[in-house]
Amino acid sequence: MKAKLATAICVLTIGLSGVTYGSDYNDSGPLTVTADAVVVRPACLVATVLGSAIFVVALPVAAISKSVKKTADTLVAKPAKATFTRPLGDMDALIAD
Repeated sequence: MKAKLATAICVLTIGLSGVTYGSDYNDSGPLTVTADAVVVRPACLVATVLGSAIFVVALPVAAISKSVKKTADTLVAKPAKATFTRPLGDMDALIAD
């Protein structure tokens, strides 16, 4: 069961990675909302966790170079915002940030 679920997620991820749409297309249809909830949100959550771990490792260098705020914003805040505060199905917010 776990192998089938992992395979389905991988197929969806690879299949949806090539999907593009025009800038005038701003419809949050059921496919967009589903893809956001099933693929994009978990990926953003993983990016937030990994970014937090990388931030902790990079913190001494960022402190020396006085770029802690920029580093934290890039590695932690933007992925967290994309995960937790972005409206479901709003893919334009991912590109704008």
